[in-house]
Amino acid sequence: MPDISGSTGRTPETHVIDFRAAEQLLDAKDPRGAVKLLDSVIAEHPENTAARLLRARAFFAAAQLRPAELEFTIVLEREPDNAFAHFALARTYERQARPDQAKRHFRLAAALDPNPQYLEAARFDA
Repeated sequence: MPDISGSTGRTPETHVIDFRAAEQLLDAKDPRGAVKLLDSVIAEHPENTAARLLRARAFFAAAQLRPAELEFTIVLEREPDNAFAHFALARTYERQARPDQAKRHFRLAAALDPNPQYLEAARFDA
């Protein structure tokens, strides 16, 4: 009998495996493969901020800047104090030649976390 519930038949354990495999694909320089795995995870768990952040990183690595921007923005709506997400969104804006928006998020990242990389990018002295 066909499943008419709309469920994909995937379990929470399968989603964890897909998430971990996506991390490995991103580390192995296969961001498009990572995105494909994360699509099903996010479809089933749209509230999963970790999966969205990983997908944003994968989009960025694949030079898909508009989808990366969208995902980083969703993460920041849920976690406005996520310094890494601010920094990564700033890098996304920087690659899109949107320096004013990039500067704002670089500075937010540095204010939230005094990571030397964030402080350097924030250019508080400029």
